[in-house]
Amino acid sequence: MKTLTVIVPAHNEEHGLPATLRSMAAQTVPPEKVIVVDDGSTDRTSEVAAAHGVTVLRPPHNLGSKAKAQNYALPHCDTDLVLAVDADTVLAPDYIERIKPAFDDPEVGVAAGNVQARFTRTPWERGRSTEYLFGFHWHRPIQQLANSPLVCSGCCSVFRRASLTAFGGFPERTIVEDMDFTWSRQLEGRRAVYVSDAMAWAADPETLTYFRKQVWRWMAGFMQNVRLHLPRLLTGKPMLATWIVVALLEILLAPLWWATPLILTLGLHEPVARTMAWWAGSELLLTTPALLYAARRRRLPLRQVLFNLPFVYLNKAVNLYYAWKAMTVELIMVPLGLSPGLLVYEKGR
Repeated sequence: MKTLTVIVPAHNEEHGLPATLRSMAAQTVPPEKVIVVDDGSTDRTSEVAAAHGVTVLRPPHNLGSKAKAQNYALPHCDTDLVLAVDADTVLAPDYIERIKPAFDDPEVGVAAGNVQARFTRTPWERGRSTEYLFGFHWHRPIQQLANSPLVCSGCCSVFRRASLTAFGGFPERTIVEDMDFTWSRQLEGRRAVYVSDAMAWAADPETLTYFRKQVWRWMAGFMQNVRLHLPRLLTGKPMLATWIVVALLEILLAPLWWATPLILTLGLHEPVARTMAWWAGSELLLTTPALLYAARRRRLPLRQVLFNLPFVYLNKAVNLYYAWKAMTVELIMVPLGLSPGLLVYEKGR
């Protein structure tokens, strides 16, 4: 059986960290070591971590990004596998047990499970819960069947340590190390794997302020990886390139889709009621079947899932704004030398 070390990068996480560490202690297949990297916290993160009996590392100063904090811990890992877990993420008790078998295939370099929302208290959390249910029960299974996952989620990804070390550690050249590593490994002929039954629950931004920061980082990081990897992916991993091109087309065409009711009613003088019924019906037809399947698979109350559905449109509006901003900055302004791009890692909550 392969051995495993958990790395938990943490910055001012005294409140969320206990639940994460309790989920580590409750694993049916326990890790050999748990390392918390207290990256310049000004609260009691170190004391909370030490009270749970884990190894605590404190860099001499704040390293400035999640990847750098994880790389600080990497020399202290001597196991076959490394599991990177966010300090606000809780793993199911059998997470490690379910994900380890993926590495029986020597070609697998990284694997991650199914991420769902821990909380659904605010509009942003409710919208994100819908995004997760749809994405992890529709997009990810299809990508896995095609052997080309778009990303192994950084909040709960397992890495083959030898492969990770040979790569130079967690990539620091982009603002989203999980996507960067997922694409890089597949370009080199290694496999990335989505394990649908390995469950994790992530705490998402509660307010618009933090939601905006997280979405800007995610979108900018996606575009950074497009700029860095897409030309080689088109020939080296065409199926993965297909998902990326589809995502870019969706971003480009989304404003037209959102404006369709206005175009039909104001420009073509179609009846408002019929236009809105057609538009809303199309939206429901595209999203509801996957959500119904996800609700049954996760044993969630259907009423709760449907109640959260309207909130996803708040998230979509924010996502679209920052996707266009990221596309403009990272794919146009950076190559022209007009902007350095997003370089500062800001927490999303």
